[in-house]
Amino acid sequence: MLTSALPVIIQGGMGAGVSDWRLARAVSVAGQLGVVSGTALDVIMVRRLQLGDPGGHTRRALEQFPIPGVARRILDRYFLPDGKPVNSPFKSKPLPSEAPSRSALELLVASNFVEVFLSREGHDAPVGINYLEKIQVPTLPSLYGAMLAGVSCVLMGAGIPRAIPGAIDCLVRGESVEIPIDVHGAGPGDRFVTRFDPAVLWPEGAERPTSLNRPDFYAIVSSATLAVMLTKKASGRIDGFIIEGPTAGGHNAPPRGPARLTADGQPIYGERDIPDLEAIRSLGLPFWLAGSYARPERVAEALSRGAAGVQVGTAFAYCEESGLAPEIKEQVLALSRAGELRVFTDPVASPTGFPFKLLRLPGTPADPASPARSPRLCDLGYLRHAYKKPEGTVGWRCAAEPVQDYVQKGGAEADTRGRMCVCNGLLANIGLGQVRGEHGEAREMPLVTSGDDAVDVARFLKPGTRSYHAADVVEYLLQGVARR
Repeated sequence: MLTSALPVIIQGGMGAGVSDWRLARAVSVAGQLGVVSGTALDVIMVRRLQLGDPGGHTRRALEQFPIPGVARRILDRYFLPDGKPVNSPFKSKPLPSEAPSRSALELLVASNFVEVFLSREGHDAPVGINYLEKIQVPTLPSLYGAMLAGVSCVLMGAGIPRAIPGAIDCLVRGESVEIPIDVHGAGPGDRFVTRFDPAVLWPEGAERPTSLNRPDFYAIVSSATLAVMLTKKASGRIDGFIIEGPTAGGHNAPPRGPARLTADGQPIYGERDIPDLEAIRSLGLPFWLAGSYARPERVAEALSRGAAGVQVGTAFAYCEESGLAPEIKEQVLALSRAGELRVFTDPVASPTGFPFKLLRLPGTPADPASPARSPRLCDLGYLRHAYKKPEGTVGWRCAAEPVQDYVQKGGAEADTRGRMCVCNGLLANIGLGQVRGEHGEAREMPLVTSGDDAVDVARFLKPGTRSYHAADVVEYLLQGVARR
């Protein structure tokens, strides 16, 4: 749990793998709340192992994993001491499912344990983990793995996480737990859930914990209405809120009111999208403001409006410790310094249907001037939608998969227009993109997401330097606290 002194700065959970253990550790050591992204950690872990686990960090963490036998099975299946050949594809792992196999559960629990363990290694400061409510079926085993590693805080957005606080309470006690999943086409009498029982992973006779420390739970919301509803209807205790505006990176909440677009095709946000901070303050819970708050004066402004502080993502995304590939950081910082970086809020790119911010980097699928396009496929499956089949069971489809496949599963062809494979693009951002083609001649291309602040992220570069550190961002932002 967090200490009584709440952080002024919460580092945003940028996924997949941008907010990795190195970044979270650096921010926590600097005295603020470092946060790892919990998105796709299972595939990130197995791909690191297939690259030979440079530095031995994943194996070092797996040595501390408490469930007997799990680490050995994972290493036997995925670890390649010399790394895979450059032109060979990564070995796949099970797709997310409402009823995951034992091997899939082991990967989810162990990978979340590994990321949190490494982020906490060598210090006692709190560390958080960020999940997306839209990605529902991996959540329970992922939470359990993070809690086994002693995570201090769970943050969740991209949806309404009503069931998660109560699920955390069950996992604290080591109990079996279930949460509902959203299924397109479900009727009033239908109830679809995903379940997780920690006991199934522990061998008979093994001593397993009967009580874990409960992490705090912060809901990421875009309005006072959602905050008020969660305080009244969540299944357990809410400890705080992140109030995120539409200039933040990643997925944004859709505009309230009639859908309108700018001349270049971006969603238009208006007065109805400005959160009612008075109503949020009246709840009596700490809150942090997010979306273009990475300046000292904006931190001071947030504090003056009753916030405990701010959440900042983009400023940390391009520092030395972030998980972004070095060449992407260099390209973004160079474009920012030249005043040529462009951020575009794409209303249709993400299969989730949420607006999704993309950097229009030359040579990537997000650049309309580039002929580069990623193939339509869905071989990672994190952003798939569940739907009800005619026989009443659950099926899965993704608006970024081949159009014919999506339509055959009952999806509307119109829903596929403009969609991109976000999952594979995000893995490419951190140097873990899949290798494709008969001879391994093609690789997945990056899809870089950042908030509007990315356009001048080069402001963190000191004269004569080409990079900066997480501690530099913390020091810069806390000037606003000192002035206040």
